[in-house]
Amino acid sequence: MVTKVQQEIILQQVMSRIASAKKDMIILEKSEFSALRTENEKLHIQLGQLKKMLTDEMMKVRSDSKLDTNLEKSRVKEMYTEHERKLLEIRTEVLEQLAHQDREVTQTNRKIDTEVAGLKTVLESHKLDTIKYLAGSVFTCLTIVLGFYRLWM
Repeated sequence: MVTKVQQEIILQQVMSRIASAKKDMIILEKSEFSALRTENEKLHIQLGQLKKMLTDEMMKVRSDSKLDTNLEKSRVKEMYTEHERKLLEIRTEVLEQLAHQDREVTQTNRKIDTEVAGLKTVLESHKLDTIKYLAGSVFTCLTIVLGFYRLWM
């Protein structure tokens, strides 16, 4: 059997072992908590860095898309201006060609009018000549007829 003193000594040893184990557990918990806290802080810092990188990347994509949009707008404006200039040049050429055609048509009409007037003058001249010759022929025939009539009568 165990004496009371031995029992107390064993109890004291068990209690000291329990206290030592408890102390080790508290130290272990603190070190684990500290490690978890440190790892949590590292993750928090990494998360902040990722967030910053994501924000930077979003801003870069946004600015690139704005730049592309602005470049496309300026390209379209330049194309529009170029087409307007070409349209104006073509319009000017067409107007010049129309004016040239109008001048040529006017000149042709004047030539035709001049030729028609000349032909009318020639026709009138020939009419008058024909009437003169006809009158001369009639008077000649009348003179001959009157001459024969006088001779026979």
